[in-house]
Amino acid sequence: MKHHLPFLILALGVAGTTAATPSTSGRLSLVTAAGPVTGKVLDESGAGLPGVTVRVKGTTDGTTTAPDGTFTLPAVEENATLILSFIGYKAQEIKASRAANLTVRLVPDQGQLNEVVVVGYGTQQRKNLTGSIVKVDPSDTKELPVGSFDAQLQGKVSGVQISSNSGVPGGAVNVRVRGATTINGSNTPLYVVDGVFMNNNSLQTISTGGKASSPIADLNPADIENVEVLKDADATALYGARGANGVILITTKRGSYNQKPRISLNVSQGWAKAAKLWDLTTGPEHARLVNENWLNTTGPTPHTTENVPYRPIAAGGRGLPEEQPTFDRLGQVFRTARLQNYDVSVAGGSASTRYYIGGGYTKQESILRPIGFQRASFKVNLDQQLSDKVQIGVSNSFSRTFRNEGRAGDGPAGGLLQAALHTPTLLSPYDASGRLVGRASFDNVELLINNYDVNSTSLRYIGNLYGDVQLLPNLKFRTSFGVDYNNYDEEEYWNTLLIAGAGVGGLATSSITQYTSLLNENTLIYRQQLGKHGLGLLLGQGLQSDTNGRTFAQGTGFPNNAFREISAASVTSSTKNWSAYRLASFFGRADYNFDDRYLLNVSFRADGSSRFGKANQWGYFPSVGAAWRIKQESFLQDVPFLSDLKLRASYGITGNQNGIGNFAARGLWAGGANYLGSAGIAPQQLANADLKWEQTSQANVGLDVAFFEGRVGLEVNAYYKYTKNGLIQLAEPATTGFGGYWANAVEVSNKGLEFVLNTVNVRTEGFSWNTSLNVASNANNIEKLATPTKFGSRDLILQQEGHPLYSFWVYKQLYVDAQTGNAVYDDVNGDGKITAADRQIVGSIWPKFFGGLSNSISYKGFDANVLVAFQYGNEVYNHNRFFGEGGGARDEARVIFASNLDRWQKPGDQTNIPRPDGINVNNYLDGGSRWLEDGSFVRLRNLSLGYTLPASLTHGVFNGSVRLYAQGTNLALLTKYSGLDPESAASSDANQQGIDLGTPPQPRSVQVGINATF
Repeated sequence: MKHHLPFLILALGVAGTTAATPSTSGRLSLVTAAGPVTGKVLDESGAGLPGVTVRVKGTTDGTTTAPDGTFTLPAVEENATLILSFIGYKAQEIKASRAANLTVRLVPDQGQLNEVVVVGYGTQQRKNLTGSIVKVDPSDTKELPVGSFDAQLQGKVSGVQISSNSGVPGGAVNVRVRGATTINGSNTPLYVVDGVFMNNNSLQTISTGGKASSPIADLNPADIENVEVLKDADATALYGARGANGVILITTKRGSYNQKPRISLNVSQGWAKAAKLWDLTTGPEHARLVNENWLNTTGPTPHTTENVPYRPIAAGGRGLPEEQPTFDRLGQVFRTARLQNYDVSVAGGSASTRYYIGGGYTKQESILRPIGFQRASFKVNLDQQLSDKVQIGVSNSFSRTFRNEGRAGDGPAGGLLQAALHTPTLLSPYDASGRLVGRASFDNVELLINNYDVNSTSLRYIGNLYGDVQLLPNLKFRTSFGVDYNNYDEEEYWNTLLIAGAGVGGLATSSITQYTSLLNENTLIYRQQLGKHGLGLLLGQGLQSDTNGRTFAQGTGFPNNAFREISAASVTSSTKNWSAYRLASFFGRADYNFDDRYLLNVSFRADGSSRFGKANQWGYFPSVGAAWRIKQESFLQDVPFLSDLKLRASYGITGNQNGIGNFAARGLWAGGANYLGSAGIAPQQLANADLKWEQTSQANVGLDVAFFEGRVGLEVNAYYKYTKNGLIQLAEPATTGFGGYWANAVEVSNKGLEFVLNTVNVRTEGFSWNTSLNVASNANNIEKLATPTKFGSRDLILQQEGHPLYSFWVYKQLYVDAQTGNAVYDDVNGDGKITAADRQIVGSIWPKFFGGLSNSISYKGFDANVLVAFQYGNEVYNHNRFFGEGGGARDEARVIFASNLDRWQKPGDQTNIPRPDGINVNNYLDGGSRWLEDGSFVRLRNLSLGYTLPASLTHGVFNGSVRLYAQGTNLALLTKYSGLDPESAASSDANQQGIDLGTPPQPRSVQVGINATF
């Protein structure tokens, strides 16, 4: 569909007594024997063209072509007209008389240039874009077994870095569009679903070790038709206050007018498991290292502590290291997980009504017991033409998402992976009497799995009701009312067999959060074409109200473990809070097109938010974009190999208010400060009447080139983003009684390059091969920050002026002295001591470049798709190694990794692991650069193989197609990172990325399934 040929070839091959004669209209009139229409649609090279809509004009009868281009229609009326349409090709009408064995070759319509792209509050043809917008077809990756569709986009969009923090399905995913712009604010893009601003902030309250659930996982990927990612200011400025981090527009599926009901079915089953697990010392190896540490620390004095089940080697006697047992806890907690997915939909329409109804159910077990994710969804989209000037419609998405939440990440109590990974292998799970007990301050894995009860249920509705009125031939009015409602119900219970509940007689928690967002928008759209001059105008106004209420209750002290409800607790407590904010908006856009050569786009938005001080509630966000289609100039018209050449440039300002409280600018008082039974209030937050919008200005220059009739397409973008008035919480002295206050005190820059190459390598009869490569780089820097801020476990992340966001602050290990075995660290201040003053920034989470490579191949009924994602140059702090390479200094408190066996043992040994020596504290100094590793990787993200059954086998049962497929996810990972997954992060907090601790990896999975339409 990306080829551009200046001619039309229409070949008709009809069996039997078929003849073709020219008609006065220029179409071919067919005279055939009676019977159903069966045929094949070809592209300009003669290859079968899948997905072409073939319908009988004036009726609801229709179908789409199979992957090999074939189609079948039941018997048609005499002199009926067939309409064949496909994006990127000119629609064709063919008058047929119950034709059989029809062959049609469609003509490209300038490849992707006339592709319709969704932009802010409307659509445009790709050739007329002045901004940087990427359109994604989710059909290639919608079967990937991840909870949310945003994780499926990894490697598909240039300039968009997507990291799945863990292998827990339904968990939060980090998405950054052209870098990060803020510290305490939100760096996640704005998600717009059928015109509704979707909440993308997790409502989770109960702690799961730093992890958060993903609100995006409430959407069923099977219901999504298209995804557009808006990246530069020209593309995002119409979303003003929320456009600084990019905008992701999601269009869900709708039916077609004059189309008979079409049922689509997708069923898949799969299995997933961890590609590898940590290599731990055996029981004897663990004991040997502890003994070695003891001897290096105290000399040959025997270890006489009876609590330790062994003695140093020099002492002899019972409990020698080689006699220690080895227990496998990782094998207990990791499993082969089951994956299930079922989707069914029906779409169609009459002359005035179109509809789409879809239902889906997904059940994914995590590879980490007993975590799981389930989603049931129901989708109804309906459009009704009341007259030739009035149309109304509604979009409805309902979902129920259930999670058996995973307490992974940091914290020993209830940590599933912590208990399995960090408990020494030599410790028995049983005490002397044979009872299951916890060891080394961690829960007993078997008890934890069998008694684990941390659950959440999300009930979500996203809906939009709209009305379109054609006031004048060139003037349309649209009004819409959107709702995003989420009821998020969490429960947890820790009985007395587990650490969290043992000391308090059992612990139960319940939290119910209700989030409601109401949106009304009204727009006027005017479009006029006068000769070579095209003009478009948009005026709009919007009102949004967001309300968030939460009820939290907790109980301790239960009669026994059979009682789990808070009402049975001897001690209870509860809280309830409510928060809201309002946003008023006015926006407009004007676009001008002269002769398809010179394009200009100007937009402006004003947003007023209740979150800011009265004098600063309004933010103003302008943008301008221009493009020159150089190929349309006369001096390039006769260059045969050049299909298109366009130069783009844009500049604009967008804003951000996400991540701060709804009352961030106000001084707050809170109740609950009771004394001697009397109610009281106390100050809660300092006011800042000067708090205002965070603003990001962005300049973008782009070049779009197409060669050889569209067989090669190239897109290059260079951008510079600068954020000022960055939102941050500044600390206050403890003597004030306040922890801090919100202020505008940060400036951050991002600059980068993006490169996209699309090629049609082969396109012949029955065979096609397409390739797409995208590579991007982004350089981030904090331009202004008066006081450095620290984040993450042991303050491993430092935000400091002159360095990138999310930089690692560590003690830089230079080497291990080959004569002494001691670790030698960089003494920055030269005082002869290693203290916190010697910590320095060494690397960050930002890769030097990242991207993806995909290949799509089809041969007759077979199809294959390969997607590779990669990134290079980022760092990951392997906090698991810090705990596991303590050289025996932690005795039985922690596991020891097998890598510790490569420690220094005698003079002359060359290694980066010091000798086991508890006195030499540098051996296990937390924050040492020894555990800072290269996080570069190349990941085989997806490999899918499919086969579409011949129409001759499915005709009569399926008036469409049947495709059988198999796919593998994360089948291969090339990386120097010694952990399980270089994308792992212990926390979902954006300020704590790149720290790997207690986090399950993304699993390797295999699925088989069937797609059928009838």
